[in-house]
Amino acid sequence: MRTALALLALTLAAPLAAEEIWVTNEKDDTISVIDVATLEVVRTIATGERPRGITFSHDFSRVYICASDSDTVQVMDPETGEILHDLPSGEDPEQFVLHPNDRHLYIANEDDAITTVVDTETRRVIAQIDVGIEPEGMAVSPDGRIAITTSETTNMAHWIDTETRQLFANTLVDARPRHAEFVHDGAELWVSSEIGGTVTVFDVATQADKAKIAFEVKGVHPDRVQPVGFELTADEKTAFVALGPSNHVAVVDTATYEVVDYILVGRRVWHMAFNSDKSLLFTTNGVSGDVTVIDVARREAIKSIKVGRFPWGAALRP
Repeated sequence: MRTALALLALTLAAPLAAEEIWVTNEKDDTISVIDVATLEVVRTIATGERPRGITFSHDFSRVYICASDSDTVQVMDPETGEILHDLPSGEDPEQFVLHPNDRHLYIANEDDAITTVVDTETRRVIAQIDVGIEPEGMAVSPDGRIAITTSETTNMAHWIDTETRQLFANTLVDARPRHAEFVHDGAELWVSSEIGGTVTVFDVATQADKAKIAFEVKGVHPDRVQPVGFELTADEKTAFVALGPSNHVAVVDTATYEVVDYILVGRRVWHMAFNSDKSLLFTTNGVSGDVTVIDVARREAIKSIKVGRFPWGAALRP
């Protein structure tokens, strides 16, 4: 009985694991860690130069950071904030994606017009794939068979067979493609075009475009409506699209590909991350140096959280 009571006391005394949103700050060379329960920054962690892309290993024991101006991908222990080691990445890594095997990182190298594939266990480059000029966006299909790189200057999505590590298709999109994502069943690929002002939806089986979503924010000049990052809700009925210097997030019905709402957020909204149950959406606002918290059900901004200078990427740590 005493043992049971002692164990109960220890359990009650132990701090509960806090859900967090990790935000990279380009100009400060730091990560701001936001506690989802309190909506406050609870840690600031130093990184390499100009951190942008950020993602966690599948068990969340490691966090990968594109330190773009350090020309490396850093591997960090999220508990201690210690940099464990660097991974070879090619020049100017900007965005990356972790393959479903939890081992291979696909990295867009903006200055080299290549996609670099790194084995995170051996810490070696296992492939470098020629793509278009200024590659940025990266995505991998849910089954792991296809990787996508978007190239900003070539205005293409490049389709890579992950087994052969060869291109098998190149598809045109509008000007300056930024972000790419597959839907959960892998049937569609979405690609945002910053200067083109659109999101293109592709049929993955044929690589043909099936829809193009345009945006029009009342009172905002069309040149400032620049789609970049986007996220889909758990049921994939709704997509939220960050519209850059328009300072708005668009709400899109994924069945009709129609915009149903716009949400005012901070200045130059770039990327986003949900909390675990996808009830809250966190947007990185580069120019205003803050993160806007959106109540997903109400489609309403509920709080602004000050972070570092020029927040760029965001990732959930449950």
